[in-house]
Amino acid sequence: MEIKRIEEMTRGWFIGNFNPSVFKTEDFEVGYLVHKKGEYWQPHYHIKATEINYLIRGRMKIKDRELTAGDIFIIFPYEIANPEFIEDCELIVVKTPSVPGDKYNIEE
Repeated sequence: MEIKRIEEMTRGWFIGNFNPSVFKTEDFEVGYLVHKKGEYWQPHYHIKATEINYLIRGRMKIKDRELTAGDIFIIFPYEIANPEFIEDCELIVVKTPSVPGDKYNIEE
């Protein structure tokens, strides 16, 4: 058995084709992400990855839709993600496949 702590991971990402990772795979990425109310997150998109998001706690707005705890939303390749954190938020995010560098920021 091996034990790691989420604090040892980068921004909450703990499974995927990157270091550090508790399980290295090219198939998918998993992260536990925490965003503070009002935190700015630059609009971005992925070319190869589909991103499945489960909002565990909080309220946020993305693509002009308000989401609350319990919502699951999917961002597809080339779809722009532009999150606004209305409350402190916690999310579980799964991206498939795991392709480091497949994040393209949109300049505002």
